[in-house]
Amino acid sequence: MNTPHTLPTHDRPLDGWPDWSILVVDDEQGMVNFLVKTLAPRCHNVMSAHSAEGGAELLRSHHVDLVILDITLPGKNGVAWLRELREHGFSGEVILITAFADLDTAIEALRAGASDFILKPFRVPQILNAVKQCFERWRLRRENFVLRRSMAMAHSGGASQLVGQSAPMAQLRHTMARIAAVDSTVLLQGESGTGKELVARELHAKSARSTSPFVPVNCAALSPDVMESELFGHAKGAFSGAVRAREGLFHYAQGGTLFLDEVAELPLPLQASLLRAIEELQIRPVGSEQLVPLNLRIVAATNRDLKGAVAQGRFRQDLYYRLQVVELHLPPLREHKADIAELVAHFNALLAPRLGANPLQVSAEELQFLHQYDWPGNVRELRNLIERSLILGALNVSALYPSPKPQPASGPIDLHTLEKQHILNVLESVGGDKTLAAQLLGVSRRTLERRVIEWAGP
Repeated sequence: MNTPHTLPTHDRPLDGWPDWSILVVDDEQGMVNFLVKTLAPRCHNVMSAHSAEGGAELLRSHHVDLVILDITLPGKNGVAWLRELREHGFSGEVILITAFADLDTAIEALRAGASDFILKPFRVPQILNAVKQCFERWRLRRENFVLRRSMAMAHSGGASQLVGQSAPMAQLRHTMARIAAVDSTVLLQGESGTGKELVARELHAKSARSTSPFVPVNCAALSPDVMESELFGHAKGAFSGAVRAREGLFHYAQGGTLFLDEVAELPLPLQASLLRAIEELQIRPVGSEQLVPLNLRIVAATNRDLKGAVAQGRFRQDLYYRLQVVELHLPPLREHKADIAELVAHFNALLAPRLGANPLQVSAEELQFLHQYDWPGNVRELRNLIERSLILGALNVSALYPSPKPQPASGPIDLHTLEKQHILNVLESVGGDKTLAAQLLGVSRRTLERRVIEWAGP
């Protein structure tokens, strides 16, 4: 007999307790009643079964965060079933309980993947303390994962705030304030270096999900061979090298925001999996039978023309419309040059302490030269220029222009020629290394190669 015990919809878990679903598996009805009565008022949902087979049936149709499992069961015992659960990708917490145990049994249980081990009979405080410790371990694992990713992004400059008071930036902020208030999927479109991740982070910070994780994913950087596993997780033995089960990025973003950067780079088969996840609000880890419900917001971003990619058959039309519930276009820096002075001051103040350098002294003439440049790498290229200049000890405006540099009072400047010359100068300075040149310019290698091919002509 499998009996779900669920709180009425008007009740909530007690303060300080996780909003979890718990499965109790024990063949003693008295123990089941005791655990359900103890846990139901404190947690989101409590279900019960009297055998491993009955528990497996519930796991196939319900999401479970914690299993409280008796070792001595009819048919398959608790330790054997726990071992199977771990091999098939169950990543939830498991507390083993038994009235008959010795040291060898406890060691076997922990090796099988148990989170804790409790001897019967036990009192209410013991089981409550064990559940709280499981929740605390789960919370710390997730927070550590998100913190590591956030620190990596901050180190690369991804944690900067949006800067600028120009009309395009004011309009962007106004639109973002409206978007952040809803939970709809968002598609950010804009050239490379315009700050799509900063916008995604700001949307998350101003949303009702702000206290939960923000998990950024660079779709272009994921290896095609393990892309599905990275996103959805996998069970032990799901593929060669999967020596243990692993949770995916969707799991770590539960309750918060999953940011899919460069979403246009996803291969078509994975686009189908992403579409299914968005439509069904659940995922299935690779090699697992378990369906995991989703509670997160998806923000996607691309610097490519997705409509064109749809027309060319490189991006699914149905996924495009799923992502495009709310669409936001980010302006390139050439369209809000009025913000350049503020951006220079911001990057100067942000980067000088990190580099241990004296802040740059930027003259009005130098600012005018910065305004004359077209910034193909957008704000990221400006940031890189400030960082290089801090290292060198002076703002190297001449690096943006052919020699001799133009005079502020001179006539109109051919910005395309300036851009070409600047890119060629950077390429020459790094010995033709396009990857390094692209990093210095703040553009993708693909964008750089496309510009070089255009200049080469037919």
